[in-house]
Amino acid sequence: MLKALSRLLRTRAIDTRTYESARDFLNALPEEPTGSWPECLILDLQMPEMNGLELQRHLNRSGIQIPTIVITAHSEDDMRELCMTAGADAYLLKPLEDLSLIAAINDIRSRGARS
Repeated sequence: MLKALSRLLRTRAIDTRTYESARDFLNALPEEPTGSWPECLILDLQMPEMNGLELQRHLNRSGIQIPTIVITAHSEDDMRELCMTAGADAYLLKPLEDLSLIAAINDIRSRGARS
């Protein structure tokens, strides 16, 4: 899934970086808030070591605000609500539709451009 998403985004000229786990992502973040934080974070609800919701909550506690898109194979309304309450900008279900993901990214980018 990780490689397929990366290929899809690159075909749309969207710069991507991938990480094998939430811990790898956290270790790659700069310690001080800078312009080098990702423009958007796409995470799966089911990830090794730390799930997507746990990562999102960790970022919130750390004061790191990165627009986030959660993808999942689980359509439970309560999990969607938990993710959105934690600050997710979009909650997309698998099988992931390419156009839905691109639309969510473009929405985040357009809000960032207006800020």
